[in-house]
Amino acid sequence: MTTSAQPAHGLSAASLEGRVALVTGASRGIGRAIALELAAAGAEVVVNYARSEEAAAEVVETIAAAGGQAWAHRADVAREDEVEEMVREIVRRHGRIDVLVNNAGITRDGLLMRMKTADWQSVLDLNLSGCFLTTRAVSKLMLKARGGRIINITSVVALMGNPGQANYSAAKAGLIGLTRSNAAEFASRGVTVNAVAPGFIASEMTASLDAEPILKAIPLGRMGTAQEVAGLVRFLAADPAAAYITGQVLQVDGGLVMR
Repeated sequence: MTTSAQPAHGLSAASLEGRVALVTGASRGIGRAIALELAAAGAEVVVNYARSEEAAAEVVETIAAAGGQAWAHRADVAREDEVEEMVREIVRRHGRIDVLVNNAGITRDGLLMRMKTADWQSVLDLNLSGCFLTTRAVSKLMLKARGGRIINITSVVALMGNPGQANYSAAKAGLIGLTRSNAAEFASRGVTVNAVAPGFIASEMTASLDAEPILKAIPLGRMGTAQEVAGLVRFLAADPAAAYITGQVLQVDGGLVMR
């Protein structure tokens, strides 16, 4: 996990100075690392969170301590009214949103035959519909401004499936279809839309897994870090070289899924 707002080693020094970035689900894990990385590139970051105000405040404080700018906004991105209010507040403060990172997500794992309908629906509502709602609201601004970067955080399970995660895999696969459809729709206005697909990333969630079989399946022989995912997001958001990349799914998985 990123612990400072300094750019990851070896990344492009491309700047986001003067830009406004909204990162959903940014209070912990990969979202936190992305928020810190974009702030290190000069963006003013809106740290979206749904539950932990304390964790979101810590992200804002960490960014500020490193000389960056950020503020937190609570919104459940699965709720249309809360998404619309969040975007209105960002526009009121800044008048623009230049970068959107759709990272918010949950898991409700279970074998399909035993999966509760509520667990299926809640994962689809947040992980997929939440991205739709946020993208719809933000893209209106970007299309009018004739520019913007949208990065959706999907997963390698969207490409390979995973027993016990039918809901999560379906939602993340849906993000890939949404990414490519939106990329085609928005390209003429200079808005790029890409997806980043992390593999096994060292986190609280993966700490309880049996690491040995996982590591054997990963050609690089280790789990990834949140910083490595954040570094790719920063490239897609900030680097001028990324302006000609759209509709793509870029994996950060140590070679786990090769196609």
